[in-house]
Amino acid sequence: MPGTLYMIPVPLAAGAMHTLAPEVAERSRGLKHFFVENVREARRFLKMADRDIDIDALSFSETNRNAELDIRQLKTWLQQGFDVGVLSDAGCPGIADPGAELAAAAHSIGAKVCSLTGPSSILLALMASGLNGQSFAFNGYLPVKEPERSKKIKSLELHSGKENQTQIFIETPYRNNAILQDLLRHCQAKTRLCVAVNITAPDQYIRTRTIAEWAKDSPGLPKQPAIFLFLA
Repeated sequence: MPGTLYMIPVPLAAGAMHTLAPEVAERSRGLKHFFVENVREARRFLKMADRDIDIDALSFSETNRNAELDIRQLKTWLQQGFDVGVLSDAGCPGIADPGAELAAAAHSIGAKVCSLTGPSSILLALMASGLNGQSFAFNGYLPVKEPERSKKIKSLELHSGKENQTQIFIETPYRNNAILQDLLRHCQAKTRLCVAVNITAPDQYIRTRTIAEWAKDSPGLPKQPAIFLFLA
């Protein structure tokens, strides 16, 4: 029987281990093979989960954008009967990161895939936004360049108004202020926009206002992980 692939959530804010279910640390301690976005960050998380863990006895394969996914290695580990963990830098793997490809590969060889309980910035932001939680769509990252970027914003807003559907997306932290200004330029005045920054951290910022209200008082956003949501 092949091993099991565990999708392991990581705190959104540094050190916020209280946001994870106890099972996460317990399961992580028993694993020896991991696919991770960043080995250094993964080592730090695993050490917080278990101070006595032997880091040097663990095997890591990176999944970041600069490294090609080693699907063959994953299948080998699983087929050898090893359980394997997948770690994002923050939040839940498989959502807007390469973890989805690893889960698909595990399914292709009949291995079990198990998601452990932890924080999702998408759902936490939606919960606090006051926007429609009955119908919503996560769109990942918007195009970086124009005119594709503005076209995408307008298209999402049109769909949001037509379907009464909350549109959710993320951005690289250093582009937070740029995307906010793009939203103010291209969205209708009555569209409600929620900006959620550094969720679960002591200094988290979650605010929902109309585009017109944001335009009157547009704060400088920090270069920290953010989620943007709007409802036309």
